[in-house]
Amino acid sequence: MSDDLLNDQNNTVTAPAKTDISHIHDFLGAPTPKAWLEAAVNDLPTIIQDHANCEKKAAGTAMNLIFRYEFHQDLQMKLAQLIREEMLHYEQVVGIMEERGQKWRHLPASRYAKGMLKHKRTYEPAAMIDILIIGAFIEARSCERFAALSEVVDDERLAKYYRYLLKSESRHYEDYITLARSLQPKDGASVDLEALSKATNGSINTDEDTMNVDQRIAFFKQVEAELINSPDTELRFHSGIPV
Repeated sequence: MSDDLLNDQNNTVTAPAKTDISHIHDFLGAPTPKAWLEAAVNDLPTIIQDHANCEKKAAGTAMNLIFRYEFHQDLQMKLAQLIREEMLHYEQVVGIMEERGQKWRHLPASRYAKGMLKHKRTYEPAAMIDILIIGAFIEARSCERFAALSEVVDDERLAKYYRYLLKSESRHYEDYITLARSLQPKDGASVDLEALSKATNGSINTDEDTMNVDQRIAFFKQVEAELINSPDTELRFHSGIPV
């Protein structure tokens, strides 16, 4: 967020130009339920703090991938940029909390990421493909919810901030999918599988089903949609239908 937008006490700064996220809606298996939006608007402090937690976790996950898959140069560059942006967003959201007089409190993580990670395969490069696809769905859902929240929150400065985030979050999802597809065998551009084996101290399985990224996207699309549309006992940024 620019300093002008962050310090826009009187809402005089023009909001960022509208970002087309129709491709996000196509990628996801279901829209955010109205019941979640209503609950979120009624408990913005929880949503704002959990948003901060999500930015921090996204940066941490990307850093872990950089260390684990250090042989993949494109991953190194894309995720280094993502980490910088996620930590900037974390700093900005913490600033919003301070501005609103909101104190930090213990907030356990939602079931969302774990609900997808339990389906991650354990061998390479399947594990790498799956974690990148899961990252794409988390970023895509974040983008979709920022857009939805920006339409219903009464705080115009917060709405502007959510619209500001759309461009980077939509790019993050695309970067994760691009990296997953980079593992598919193709002429002259396949990933060094020997380096992958050495980096992860594991066996490599490159059969057709293992390397089929579209098949795994379709699988996680269904898993993610079920998490979003099923009852959830805790309200979080990525939670399901409140009960």
